[in-house]
Amino acid sequence: MDDIRYWVGFNQVYGIGPVRLGKLLQYFGSAEVAWRASALDLARAGLERKPIESLLATRERINLDAEMHRIAEAEVEVLTLQDDRYPARLRHIDAAPPVLYVKGSLLPADEWAVAVVGTRHAKSYGREVTRYLAGELARNHITVVSGLALGIDAEAHRAAMAAGGRTIAVLGSGIDVIYPYEHAALAREVTRAGAVLSEYPLGTKPDRRNFPQRNRIISGLALGTLVTQAGEGSGALFTAGFALEQGREVFAVPGSILDRGCGGTNRLIQQGEAKLVRKPEDILEELNLTMVSHQAEMRTVVPANSTEALLLQHLSDEPLHVDELRQACQLPVAQVSGALALMELKGLVRQTGSMFYALAHEDGVEYRLD
Repeated sequence: MDDIRYWVGFNQVYGIGPVRLGKLLQYFGSAEVAWRASALDLARAGLERKPIESLLATRERINLDAEMHRIAEAEVEVLTLQDDRYPARLRHIDAAPPVLYVKGSLLPADEWAVAVVGTRHAKSYGREVTRYLAGELARNHITVVSGLALGIDAEAHRAAMAAGGRTIAVLGSGIDVIYPYEHAALAREVTRAGAVLSEYPLGTKPDRRNFPQRNRIISGLALGTLVTQAGEGSGALFTAGFALEQGREVFAVPGSILDRGCGGTNRLIQQGEAKLVRKPEDILEELNLTMVSHQAEMRTVVPANSTEALLLQHLSDEPLHVDELRQACQLPVAQVSGALALMELKGLVRQTGSMFYALAHEDGVEYRLD
């Protein structure tokens, strides 16, 4: 996408976040035109004086070619809201990050994800249940999302990797500024087993204001959020709050009433905001994820019959409605719907919305029609 550099530029303008950028894109039609607009045109687009001044100052300060070179040198990929590879579930949250900096790989299978979060001051009980639950989720082909923090987050990432699964870490700093600093090695491991990502520009130092905002991304990437151990003041409760606002499920592991470190999780359960978790199946069944492992085992790159082969010819990464597929293939709607259901079970296609389907191939895998 030619105008990625302008998205990167806007991402460094103080005072222009997802909402204001969305309005500018709607008014000007592209990030490049908005970036080059005059102060008068920016005002006509509805941008206030301070953000206009901030944008003009940033345009003078930043060299977009040099910034893109720096990103390439860091082996970081930039995804924007207009990119087909941008995580579909995250795209639909309020104030979705316009830009994601990614190191590692995001796969279609990561749509089956659960966030596992908790206190930085984890005790042995919290660590043990986190290792157990995150490990079992990973063994069931569920991607584990967390925040690379001390305590529960680190346990969740390590448990997922130990189980041979995928994991994603979301940072509250630039992707080249790992925090906490002692987790630099862990970040490299996560990159190999999934991805480390951030909405913040390269070089952004960790700031306490960033972490509550990054929590909306942790919950936004996942079908549900599991809090394994958290006291009343834990930042993990922010993640649970975002999950509830986003219409996602929240789960919590009960703890001792005598342990203040479990006060947050116990309150979530008591107030009905979280479902009590005793075993991994409580999460898998609630999120309808019990078939994910079966789907992975049934995954194949060869269509079983001529109907599947014909559908694969018309499907791509861009979602299509069942009616469009029916018209393109000139087949009865019942035949198309039935074939798509079986193809989804085998992992050939994925449903991206009500009656919308797209290819669900893995990187490096091509579908053979012979």
